[in-house]
Amino acid sequence: MKKLLIVYQSLTGGAAQMAEAAAAGATAVEGISVQLVAAPAAGPQDLLEADGYLFVCPENLAAIAGLMKDFFDRSYYPVLDRLNGRPYATLICAGSDGSNAARQLERIATGWRLREIAPPLIVCTHAQTPEEILRPKQVSAVELARCEEIGATIASGLALGIY
Repeated sequence: MKKLLIVYQSLTGGAAQMAEAAAAGATAVEGISVQLVAAPAAGPQDLLEADGYLFVCPENLAAIAGLMKDFFDRSYYPVLDRLNGRPYATLICAGSDGSNAARQLERIATGWRLREIAPPLIVCTHAQTPEEILRPKQVSAVELARCEEIGATIASGLALGIY
């Protein structure tokens, strides 16, 4: 059975909803095991045991969320040159842009020599004031369906041996 690891970080719930939707899409694919892990609990061994990855986080201050960055900091060198060619996709919950977080994740994945299976999916909440930024998020059904589709896509590719 192929294993998809979904590592996520979420402070206000948006990225968690996106990760859960992607997991639902992946779980629907026969022959796939899905591991959904919050970034603080994930580490190198989780990466080594998986066949593909979804990285899901908010963009905070034009960067990936700090606890997601911590996951990459703790995991980067222990798995370097051991994940080559494995597929990945990125889901980002952003207040206004999200592109810098996407670039950061792409650079990390490039260093690991992962294979991107879809462009980053950035869900923009348009939260611009401190109150809106800190308020719990509710991702729209349309956006969650897109997350579910990416989860199903990467899982299907793994199950079929495409990746």
